[in-house]
Amino acid sequence: MVQEVGASNLKVQLDLYHCQIVEGDLTATLRRDLPTGRVGHLQIAGVPDRGEPDRGEINVRHLLDVVDALGFDGWTGCEYRPRAGTSEGLRWLNDYRSHREEGA
Repeated sequence: MVQEVGASNLKVQLDLYHCQIVEGDLTATLRRDLPTGRVGHLQIAGVPDRGEPDRGEINVRHLLDVVDALGFDGWTGCEYRPRAGTSEGLRWLNDYRSHREEGA
C-alpha cells in the first residue's frame, strides 16, 4: 500500500517484537526492508515476554548495530513492560550506548 500511494510522508512501522514471533531472522528482515525507504519507525521489545529488549530471544545490540550500519534515520520506539520503573527499564539503553562508545 505504501508503495502504491507513493507519498514520501507515508511510512510503515516495523514491529520487531511481532516480526520475531511470526518470522524470526530479524537481521534478514531489517536488511530487506530498511533499504526500501518505506520504514519510518521501528518498535522493539523483548521476546517472548514483552519486557526490556535485552532479555529473551533477540540480541538488541546486534540489531541496533545492523540498523545503524544500514543508515536508518527513522524513529525507534519501545513498547514493553519494564521490570521496574522507567529509569531501571532503560538500563539496557545505557549498556548499549557504552557498547557503541567502546566500538567507536
